[in-house]
Amino acid sequence: MSNIKIQSIAIIGKQNNPLYIKNFSKSHPDLKFHYIAHTSCDVIDERAGAAGPEPADTYLGLLYALEDLAVYGYVTNTKVKFVVVLSIPDAVIKNTDMRNLFKKIHNVYINQVCNPFYNLDGKKSIVSKKFVASIDAIGSMSSDEAVNP
Repeated sequence: MSNIKIQSIAIIGKQNNPLYIKNFSKSHPDLKFHYIAHTSCDVIDERAGAAGPEPADTYLGLLYALEDLAVYGYVTNTKVKFVVVLSIPDAVIKNTDMRNLFKKIHNVYINQVCNPFYNLDGKKSIVSKKFVASIDAIGSMSSDEAVNP
């Protein structure tokens, strides 16, 4: 996975409101990743609905692919959605690697919501410096570092 680069990480609330979207790409504008995050909500809702009221697995795998980007999804038990966009130049992406990446992102999110000062209504963006630094660290790692502890 060494030639795969994380382009964006998005965290989307229960009501499909963006809680946090980070662009790690220098070649794509922020607006593109906002659009990808919102279009991913429909695919996530469709897949989670097909699995019944309680999905058996929170990792949803590849949601869709664009010309040079692959979009992966994950939904928590509380219906918060995580979307990761990767560049895909001639690479094979293993589901176990992506699961590990989403677990890292989920742990960072759990640490954020466990903060007693965090507003759990889920309508505002996450602005915690520690949260932003943790997501930046995950997104700026090489792919091998991001998915393998």
